[in-house]
Amino acid sequence: MQKKYHPGFSLIELMIVVTIIGILAAIAIPSYQDYVKRARFAEVIAATAPFKIAVSLALQQGVLPSQLKNGLHGIPNPPTPTKNLASLLVKDGIINATATPLASGLTVILTPNATGSQWKMSGNCVNAGLCND
Repeated sequence: MQKKYHPGFSLIELMIVVTIIGILAAIAIPSYQDYVKRARFAEVIAATAPFKIAVSLALQQGVLPSQLKNGLHGIPNPPTPTKNLASLLVKDGIINATATPLASGLTVILTPNATGSQWKMSGNCVNAGLCND
């Protein structure tokens, strides 16, 4: 009697493929989650740009840092909170932006030098690796 040939995958081949997919998923998912956190926090950092420009201009015009806050000397009012940005406040020329819990809830603090030409980045986002100095 002649054996019939049945094309297809054997159980071993399918188990190997499932194992490979599992290994790839175990590597890719943490990387993807980190990428999503960084992308969400990037919105918070980007929201500070107009405030940095306004503070820099005010400092270069001779306004004292103690007079720099939202709504004065060309500094915009605080923005409306978004899905990723909880708050953004300027006080004494220092910009303090906080992310929502969805964007990890971390804070970035931007401190200008005397002329507003250079900024120091600090806050708990630095230790978390979501923003760099």
